[in-house]
Amino acid sequence: MSNQTLERIARNKNVARAAARQLSMEQLHKLAEVIGEVIEQKNDEEKRRQEEEAQKARKLAEIREQINEAGLSIDDLVPDQPKRKRGRPPKNAKDADKA
Repeated sequence: MSNQTLERIARNKNVARAAARQLSMEQLHKLAEVIGEVIEQKNDEEKRRQEEEAQKARKLAEIREQINEAGLSIDDLVPDQPKRKRGRPPKNAKDADKA
């Protein structure tokens, strides 16, 4: 079953019913069980991701607080980056160097 077919089934209840008619009750129960496991995994992954983001935000706040307590700013920690030239070099730039 392709990804597009699954998306179509997920978006439209009538399409899902039509697809379900082709399966036996045993297959439908197995499908429900598998989908339940997938949903549970996705929920766990989302919770883990949110916890990691919260932990990262806490660490960032701690670091900012330590920087402020030390009387520093972010600019003190990051040296000035050299400015890059924008755009492409002229077409004849190589030829001008050789001449």
